[in-house]
Amino acid sequence: MKNFKLFLKLISLFFLLSCSRNHDYFIPVPIDNFRLLDHFGNSHELFYYDDADVIAIMVHGNGCPIVQNSFLDFLELKRKFKSNNIKLFFINSNLQDTRESIANNANEWAIDIPILVDDDQLIGRSLNLTRTAEILIIDPKKKAIIYRGALSDRVHYEGQKDVADNPYVENALEAFFSGKKIIKNDYENQGCLINFSEEEKYNLKNISYTDDIAPILINKCFNCHNDNGIGPWSMSNFSMIKGFSPMIREVIRLKRMPPWDADPKIGKWSNDFSLSSDEKKILVNWIEMGSPRGEGIDPLERISTPDNTWKKGDPDLILDVPKFNIPATGNLPYRYVQIDNPLDHDVWVTAADVKVGDPKAIHHLYAGFSNPKNIRSNDQRTRDNFLVAWSPGSDLGEMPEGVGVLLRKDDKIFLEMHYVTYGKKSFDETKIGIYFSKSPPEKIMRYTDIRDEYMEIPANTKNHLISSYHVFDHDAHLLMLTPHSHFRGKSSKFILQYPNGNKEVILSVPDYDYNWQLTYHFDTPKSVPAGSILHYQTTFDNSKFNKKNPDPNKIIYWGEQLENEMHYAPITFLWDDETPENLIHNPNRVEFARLMGAIDDNTDYFIEQSEVPKILKSLFYKIFFRGDANKDDKLNHDELMLAIE
Repeated sequence: MKNFKLFLKLISLFFLLSCSRNHDYFIPVPIDNFRLLDHFGNSHELFYYDDADVIAIMVHGNGCPIVQNSFLDFLELKRKFKSNNIKLFFINSNLQDTRESIANNANEWAIDIPILVDDDQLIGRSLNLTRTAEILIIDPKKKAIIYRGALSDRVHYEGQKDVADNPYVENALEAFFSGKKIIKNDYENQGCLINFSEEEKYNLKNISYTDDIAPILINKCFNCHNDNGIGPWSMSNFSMIKGFSPMIREVIRLKRMPPWDADPKIGKWSNDFSLSSDEKKILVNWIEMGSPRGEGIDPLERISTPDNTWKKGDPDLILDVPKFNIPATGNLPYRYVQIDNPLDHDVWVTAADVKVGDPKAIHHLYAGFSNPKNIRSNDQRTRDNFLVAWSPGSDLGEMPEGVGVLLRKDDKIFLEMHYVTYGKKSFDETKIGIYFSKSPPEKIMRYTDIRDEYMEIPANTKNHLISSYHVFDHDAHLLMLTPHSHFRGKSSKFILQYPNGNKEVILSVPDYDYNWQLTYHFDTPKSVPAGSILHYQTTFDNSKFNKKNPDPNKIIYWGEQLENEMHYAPITFLWDDETPENLIHNPNRVEFARLMGAIDDNTDYFIEQSEVPKILKSLFYKIFFRGDANKDDKLNHDELMLAIE
């Protein structure tokens, strides 16, 4: 009997081994993180969704009948596996498909899940995509592809079945969720071929470090990555580039570097230092070929470290920023500095320059000036006039030709400074140079901000939208926009609503990064007709999935320091009809227009008494009393302006 039982066990073992040899199991393949914008213009980082059980991606292509006949089956996965957390995406790497055409296609076919637009084809190339309709199943916790191939055998080139005989992806998910191995299939994916330009592929194989790679790095990266720059390492020679090549590839794929966050499809900016599509392709493909040195000189060995001199010549006035000691480690709160104006007369200012004390430590600097009477005691930001925005590689202190601001003898200069620590103690003694105009300018640059100081962000909330606005009561031209929030800021938009009701997104920052406080200067000033409304929207991520969030369990309110939040957007503009001889700017009207945009919670362009924060009740009680002309218990913009005058 014992021998018989042993014989049965051996037979069973032999059967199992035979069966296992008949199956080829899918071996998980590591996948690198990446970030892409979708057809709505929203940003998605792959491993942000590590709370999902799996991420399923279908390769998309406009006009492909296989995709059109399969995407409902793809969406059906959410219903069939409703007890599991499945995150669905499409990805489109087609050379001929643009974000606009993809959005139109999605609208036509009622596709409401994100279609990731791989317009540089970097992600599609690295994933070796060849045909549309292919499915990639990703385990985000292990950062690996656990299945890739056809969705099923239901749809093929010659026709389609009512029901699939082999639902490959469904079988793969059932195996994964039950802890079993996923069986490979030999069924050929039936999608349309993706067009990766053969000519481009050939050209990319002939990339020269000397002629192609080094010039891009010098033009777009060296300002920060030099011996005295804020970058953590110096691009001093080929060996450094070779050593950091994997990191360079990663930050380009994640759009972390260069730190330019604006949507490239919206607006043109005079200070845009982002990589072009061709530059990204050249860098990433060269790295993926092994970063070959090739022949020729090393341009990085011949370039000098940027000197710390006045780039606009000797200033008419030099202001010394008080010394600041920088510790070796830690996050530093913003530093707000007030400097006395040494002049005994008024001057017109047309430019400013910054000579930083420690370029490695100073992250950015904003400077402006105002009469101290216009500054509220709890507000150290500039209130009346913008002067300069400085960050490594971006010096924005020169006004458009014929434009200036008046620095009065009684004004004070106000600075916001952001320092970063870099491993050793240091100190900063920055200087600001100011340049005067010999005669009054043709136009005056004006400054205000759009904000909501009465904001409240619920705890454990992934996407919380806060919106405020500013009404322009004269024809104007916008010069600069600056979105600002802290660690929970996820994305920002500026939307211009014209008097006829039409709306235009004029700046979108889909992946806002607090670490880079960028200002966006219009390449050509943006016309704003009288009666237009500039909306500023910020989406906040106060959840555990935001890796920078200090505490997702807290309700967050407005505050200057990093543990709090800010929905705040400085802007500069010109009144079209204003000249030094014809002043139309009314700071009081501008301030109350700002307040209206902050407290109008339902954005109906009326202020109701129920919307007024407690801190403003006494002030607005008087305004309501004398401003509510039609006695409807609410104020529109015109009623508010008449009341304050």
